[in-house]
Formats: sequence, C-alpha cells, structure tokens
Amino acid sequence: MPKIVDHDQYRKELLTKCFDLFATKGYASVTMRQIAQEIGVSTGTLYHYFPSKQALFWQLYDEFNERDTASMNAVLNNIHTLQERITAIFDYIAQNEDYFFKQFLITGDFYQQQDREEILANETLKRNYKLNQEFVAKALETDDPAVVNFAMCLATGIMVVRLFEGNVVEYAEQAQLFHKMLTLYLQDVSLKSW
Repeated sequence: MPKIVDHDQYRKELLTKCFDLFATKGYASVTMRQIAQEIGVSTGTLYHYFPSKQALFWQLYDEFNERDTASMNAVLNNIHTLQERITAIFDYIAQNEDYFFKQFLITGDFYQQQDREEILANETLKRNYKLNQEFVAKALETDDPAVVNFAMCLATGIMVVRLFEGNVVEYAEQAQLFHKMLTLYLQDVSLKSW
C-alpha cells in the first residue's frame, strides 16, 4: 500500500528545518543543494516544494508569521485588560527571545542579498506586515495607525537593543512604560475629540 503523505505538513517540516539551518549558517551562505543535503532530502524534493531559495524564504516568512500570530492570539485569548494584554505580549516575546533573535538575523541576512525596491514591492511582506498591524490593533484595541506602528517599532527596537547590548532593557519595565504612555495618549486623544 502506498504511503500517504500530508504535503502541507511535510512542507512545514521542511521549513522548520530550513529555519534552523538558516539560523545556524545564514541564508546567504547556503545553496539549494546544500540545504537539501543538510536537511536530509533530495534536491528534487526540495525544488518540488520550493522553486527557488528565495521562494523558500518567503514561504518560511509566511510560516513563522502565521505561527507567531496564532501563538500570541492563544496567549491573549482570555486576557481582558489593556495592561494585561501588553504585559502578556512582552512576556511572550521575552520567553521566546532566542527564536525572535534568530528570526531577525535570518531576515536581515536575506534582505542584505536582495534589491530594496523588490523587497518593498513584495506581496508576502506587505500581507504579513498588514496581518501584524491587525494583530497589534486588536491587542491594543485601537484603530490608530500611529499607535500600532509605534508599538511594532517599540517591540522590534527592544529586541534589537537586547540582541546587541544584552539585558540593558527589560521587557517588563518597557511593557509598564508603554502601557502608561498609551493610556495617557488615548486619554489625550479622547479629550481632544470632545
């Protein structure tokens, strides 16, 4: 009897192995042949699922954004106050910091190999950025794009500082500060709309 393969699940398993490989060796330093060899599949199998290394990266980018959003939504599922949601998001980032560092480094390595205009025009990047904005807007219960973009920049900035400077910035402290700033900002906006 022939073996039944769940192609979507297998593709996800390959992407997970590629994430680990890129985190260890970097995106730029490996070819499709080396990727296939390192993750234990034939080059033909790899090309069957990913027509190019760039296509593989974009599918990986989709996969980790989808996984991260689902994980964070699960964390926020029964949390009701704004302060608790902000704390939970920052705690989640802190608990998965190594993973997010790897993601940041892989993405930076990939971007370095690409034309900036091509990256800015990429539909995968646009779609995932929009999904991230929607997640943050929902988590913060705001439709103010300035607040959403600020929150995303803050979280990314904290990770970059910690990546290069160590623990000089604490997630919990930044979560409290962000909550205070956001609360004051939202009160100010509310008063001005009267």
